[in-house]
Amino acid sequence: MMTVAAPFTTQTTVWNLDELNQKFESAHPREILAWSAENISSRLVQTSAFNVDDLVITDILYRDLKHPVPVIFLDTLYHFRETLELVAKAKEIYNLDLKIYKTPDVDSRETFVAKHGVALWNTDITKFHQITKIEPLQRGLDELNTIGWLTGRRRDQAVTRANMPIFELDNLGRLKINPLANWTRKDSWAYVAEYGMIYNPLHDQGYPSIGDEPITTQVGEGEDERAGRWRGTGKTECGIHI
Repeated sequence: MMTVAAPFTTQTTVWNLDELNQKFESAHPREILAWSAENISSRLVQTSAFNVDDLVITDILYRDLKHPVPVIFLDTLYHFRETLELVAKAKEIYNLDLKIYKTPDVDSRETFVAKHGVALWNTDITKFHQITKIEPLQRGLDELNTIGWLTGRRRDQAVTRANMPIFELDNLGRLKINPLANWTRKDSWAYVAEYGMIYNPLHDQGYPSIGDEPITTQVGEGEDERAGRWRGTGKTECGIHI
């Protein structure tokens, strides 16, 4: 359980992380999202790579709770075609308040190569993630005056996430909320089946976790769900959640 020296304070509201995590440890994601919508309201943001877990959160917010929030999508310019098609489809179905952020002054793979070199992810993957994900995300959260942001992370996705709390603080003191923390992959897919949700067809082709096309590979039977991300590099996170 995460502990902090003092409660997190925004405006006139004081939230105690320990109390929140204890209260919602066994809660359904809908309860966590309902609390977030009520207590953060217009300054709540979802970050989404449009993996299945991200879409579960979107579906609960937009269809069930009818509380649309800005959805930040980081366009690295190296997403799979199927991912970009899914983003467009989700935008239409849910009438998403979609906010797309990307590397400044770059609008194609060709201009990215001209500015940063060929296959930057092979020569300096840390820099690649900094300019395509970390900086655009922080810029987006700042521009949207974010108090709390939602992620699609689950504890069973990787050993590095096994002890992840539902409520935590990011490096700048924003409330970071992981409403699916206590769910499993099976739970997410059961939700998809129950509500007939759309999802990335790559999930059916051996890609349980989908990132950038050049550095995402299929996952074999018995492998960790995120084994196909940055295979062979020793990385477990892109840097957004560190």
